[in-house]
Amino acid sequence: METEIKEILNKLNKIEIEIEFIKESMPNKNMFLTSEEKELLLESYENEKNGQLVSAKEVRKLIGI
Repeated sequence: METEIKEILNKLNKIEIEIEFIKESMPNKNMFLTSEEKELLLESYENEKNGQLVSAKEVRKLIGI
């Protein structure tokens, strides 16, 4: 019985170590685009392709900054 308990504790310790490794290795969920962000990005690509983008410099000039 005591040996079984030690084995169980040993396995739990290994699982705990593996979980910590997994948590550290997981990508940050904020690095993924939401569906809205993805749609906006695709729209931006389309606008760039069609020559419809305005530079930040040009926007500042238009609004007088």
